[in-house]
Parts: sequence; structure tokens; C-alpha cells
Amino acid sequence: MRTNLVKQALAQGSTAVGTMAFEFCTPGLARLATNAGADFIIYDMEHTGWSIETVRDLIASGDGVPIVPFVRVPATQYHFIARVLDVGTMGVMVPMVGDAAQAEMIVQSARYPPLGQRGAAFHMAHDGYAGGDVLEKMRSANDEVVLIAQIENRSGLENVERIAAVDGIDILWIGQFDLSNFLGIPGQFTHPTFLDAVKRVTEACQRNGKTAAFMVPSVEEGLERMQQGFRCIAYWGDLWIYQQGLKQGVTALKNGARSA
Repeated sequence: MRTNLVKQALAQGSTAVGTMAFEFCTPGLARLATNAGADFIIYDMEHTGWSIETVRDLIASGDGVPIVPFVRVPATQYHFIARVLDVGTMGVMVPMVGDAAQAEMIVQSARYPPLGQRGAAFHMAHDGYAGGDVLEKMRSANDEVVLIAQIENRSGLENVERIAAVDGIDILWIGQFDLSNFLGIPGQFTHPTFLDAVKRVTEACQRNGKTAAFMVPSVEEGLERMQQGFRCIAYWGDLWIYQQGLKQGVTALKNGARSA
């Protein structure tokens, strides 16, 4: 496996900035994001209905560019995690992580023995269809994979310290919409209860040497989250970026036409 530049940057104390993909399963997407300066792109399988074949093709379309591909799987089960790793993702995001046992399951599913229970198959997408020393391939894969636990329900928040303490989990990612829903304050991201939850997650990350992450819809919020201790930031998702940019241009042109 090639060097995971996001994992490397985070280990050095830097901030990684990327984006998420929910809608546009086009072969140019990874290169578009790379040319925009994104460090990573997360292909979503939780809310999109994208198949493993779709994700495999999206990852393959980014071969040869430095952007790091991640995949959000639908759930914690082994077959979701192992399959996206086999088709070439360099990181796995898992939603609704509620306790340390679930976090341990993620680690076990994603790493080869003796660190985990991932099944072995080589000369495939994840190793570039190349030959070579399989022991070195397994060591490299174990070292380079990034594992992301989403904290987005009451159970995850209550157990955040234990989840952060699990060896092999790299990032705790706040899923703000779900977390606010489960806290009984849907979409109220300035509510004291939500702000306290954010603080609990960032402090757990700091105490356990993990990275806190967040998806933001604006530069202003991204900078604010960085001030709060978040070092992995996703700038929104493809469909919203497209719609926002198109709306701004169309609205400006229509307003100009009316005043011409």
C-alpha cells in the first residue's frame, strides 16, 4: 500500500482538509478534488445506495493522483469493512459507533493478523495487482490504513473516552446532524448541550492521542472548528458544493438580467 498522506500529516501535527462524495459517481471526481487541493475524499455508502462496484471504480479512477480515498461503510460488520479495503480504500469511516467493543470490531476487521482478523487476498485492487512480498504488504496495510469512528448518538458520546482509548482507531468524527437528533436538539449546533458534546469529543481525542474530525458547510465554520481542536476537516459534499455554486451564479445572472 502506498503511503497514506493523510495519516502522515496528522501524525506530524498538521491538519488534513478534504471533502465527501454522495452523488457524482464520475471517474473525474478524484482528480477534480485533487486539483482543488483536497487531501482526501470520502465516498459515502451509508446514505447513497452506492454498491461496492461503484466505489471500486471511483477509487480506481483516482489511481496516480495524491488524494487519499476513504469510504464510509453502512455499518460495522466485517464484510463491509474488509470489502472496501480489498477494492483499494486507504481509510474506513464507520457510522454510529456506540462503544469500545464496536470500535475494537472495526480494528479487528481492518487489520491483518496478528493485529486483527482481516482475510488475505493479494494481486488485487488494494495492492495494485502487483506481485511482491505478502508479509510486507500486510505490514504496510496495517500501518497505513486510517480508521474513523463516528460519534453521533448518545451511546457513542457516553462512551467516547473508551472509544478514543481503543488502539487502532485514528479519528473520532462527529456526525453533527445525527448527534443533535439523538440529543433532542435537531440541527441546533449552537445549543449548550451540543457544544458540551463537541467539547467532550475533542477532549477525549486530546487525552488519547486521536484526531477530532468534522464536516463543515463553510470556510468560516471550518476555521472555527479548527480553533476548537479539529484537525481533520471535510469541506461539505459534492452535491451541496455544486448546488451552492450553481445557485450563486444563476441568481447573480438573473438579477443582472432584471437590472439590465
